[in-house]
Amino acid sequence: MDPRPRYQQIKQFISDAIRNQSYAAGDKIPTEAELVEQFSVSRMTVNKALRDLVQEGLLVRYPGLGTFVATPKAESPLAAVRNIAEEVRARGHQYTSQVLALNEQAASELVATQLGIPLHSCVFHSLIVHLENQLPIQLEERYVATSVLPHYLQQDFTQKTPNQYLSEQYTLTSMEHIVEAILPNKQAQHYLKLDAHLPCLQVSRRTWSGERLISFAILTHPGDRYKLRSVMNLPA
Repeated sequence: MDPRPRYQQIKQFISDAIRNQSYAAGDKIPTEAELVEQFSVSRMTVNKALRDLVQEGLLVRYPGLGTFVATPKAESPLAAVRNIAEEVRARGHQYTSQVLALNEQAASELVATQLGIPLHSCVFHSLIVHLENQLPIQLEERYVATSVLPHYLQQDFTQKTPNQYLSEQYTLTSMEHIVEAILPNKQAQHYLKLDAHLPCLQVSRRTWSGERLISFAILTHPGDRYKLRSVMNLPA
């Protein structure tokens, strides 16, 4: 007889099933009631096992929907400007992208403020979804002043990312990140294949080359597929 507490046995059963892919990422696992019956234990015991697995990152729970196997999260460094295509390939995965919009438009109040240009000035705009192994992990909406990158609209952003193109044209010297937890709007729901109630990480990013402000981008990531990491050295 297994001497371990019953909740640990249930944890082991589920984690083993995940590791041997009996349950794949995104699969719904049995309900608490089904696990209670399967293991002949109390609901409290099952709940303890599931809570532990959620804390360990193996499961994710959505109220009213159930408990699902967590999708391993892609990771980006928060304190650096990285090419998302390189990040994906460094993990040994396939990177692809879809250019949804590439056009010229009048700067809204938000865009004009962020780029430090007059309201309704002409700006170049791109909207791109980045995918890892065919799974959307970032929706990138970017604005640049026409005088900063006059050939922006002539680029093929399925072959190189806007980040790569900017880095080739300018030496990027500083950046500003603002990170928020949001619920996806209709556009993000559609292109990131998300339900309306699933939270996202949204990064508003501005980048400079010396004193010149190069671009303003809004990067939206599915919260269950992506994480941002920052490591800093603190003074002794």
